[in-house]
Amino acid sequence: MRPPQRATPEMFEHNGTTQGRLRRWNLIAFVPPLAAVGAVLVAIDARNRWDTTVLTLSVMAAMVVVERWTAGDTSRVALPCLIITAAVWPFGVLVADSHTAFYGILIVGPHLLSQLPRHRGVAALALITFVAAVGTAKLLESQDDVPGVLIRYVAVPTGATALATGLMLANQLFYKIMEQSREREAELAVIRERIRFASDLHDIQGHTLHVVKLKIMLAEKLLRSDTGRVEEELREVRALVSDTITQTKELAYAQRRLNLSVELENAKNLFEAADIRVRVHREADVDESVNGLLGQLLRETTTNILRHAQATRVGITLSKSGISIVNDGAREAPLPVLSGLATLKERVSDSGGELTVEQENGNFLTAAAFPHLRSATTLSAAREDGR
Repeated sequence: MRPPQRATPEMFEHNGTTQGRLRRWNLIAFVPPLAAVGAVLVAIDARNRWDTTVLTLSVMAAMVVVERWTAGDTSRVALPCLIITAAVWPFGVLVADSHTAFYGILIVGPHLLSQLPRHRGVAALALITFVAAVGTAKLLESQDDVPGVLIRYVAVPTGATALATGLMLANQLFYKIMEQSREREAELAVIRERIRFASDLHDIQGHTLHVVKLKIMLAEKLLRSDTGRVEEELREVRALVSDTITQTKELAYAQRRLNLSVELENAKNLFEAADIRVRVHREADVDESVNGLLGQLLRETTTNILRHAQATRVGITLSKSGISIVNDGAREAPLPVLSGLATLKERVSDSGGELTVEQENGNFLTAAAFPHLRSATTLSAAREDGR
């Protein structure tokens, strides 16, 4: 587990640069198209300079809200812009005879609704009702073309406002769900990292303590008959403890890397010290991408054999795509629950492999295979033959 990093000026500078680029992209993507549509609508509907000024004011208020939205700060302009665009819509209906004067509130209203902490439904209903009621007021001065008024001043503005409001609220809900999902993923990542750390710590210290126990037991047996061998065993114990301290520190700073060759030599020495014959067969060099994982599997299996079996023989077979370890002396009982192997099974699976654990006729098999590496090897060989 990597220690928490302290925030640096470079990190803040990087975050600020990213946010600046995102804001510029939003400005380019939203403001020009919306402003262009607003300008076209003003040009179509305005009958004089006064109409042009008022309708343009509504469009400008809408653009201010959009610009402030790209900066993540609409609090200071929200209410003034809402008042302006809400006032221009009645002006357009009753004075300027503009059925597109709702354009400003169409942008400002739904956006501000999405920022409300609560009562969004009530506010949305109020906005839609306001747009529809103002449009209906056109009937007070124009009763000759009722269907046309209802379509242009009521149905279209109300429908567009309802659609924009619904889309904005749905978009807000979507981003809220995505944020919650990211939070859950972050929590799961922390939990998985803690489990991995605990497993690695167990592998390091549990393995070492068991080996130290065996060496001390051997030293006790030889204490009166072979003091030289006792001194050698004690030196190895001291070196083993020192190495474990180093590995624990490396683990704490996420620098620990297991090496299969080192673990293989360590396993051979431990088995021989426990009077267990070892046979190692190398079919090919193990692929570097799984070297550390297979080294961890060998270490865990070595510890399990020394703890749980009365083994006299161990066979280790290495290939480019995996490893298999077979030992005798397995107890005639149901397959034991080995928590360390259960954790490794998940890691092997995450790397595209499969971990097999079997017990039969006093023999215990632990094997890990990575089919994709085997396929890659076959394909490479076929290419070589083709040349």
